[in-house]
Amino acid sequence: MEKIVSILQIIISIMLIVAVLMQQRGSGAGVVFGGGNQVFRAKRGVEKTLSYITVILAVIFFALGIYSALFLN
Repeated sequence: MEKIVSILQIIISIMLIVAVLMQQRGSGAGVVFGGGNQVFRAKRGVEKTLSYITVILAVIFFALGIYSALFLN
């Protein structure tokens, strides 16, 4: 069971990294330092779905970590 949880954590973490990197919120060094003059708008379509997937993957990763810490040691 411990190996299955570890493998699931690795797979979920890779999927979470990919989901976060696929979100394009703004590019360039100006945005990092506060120079991006962008109008904030509602997320639609793929952007909204990708946001939901990222949140779901983060919750699953967190739950697996808690389960691993409490029940597998």
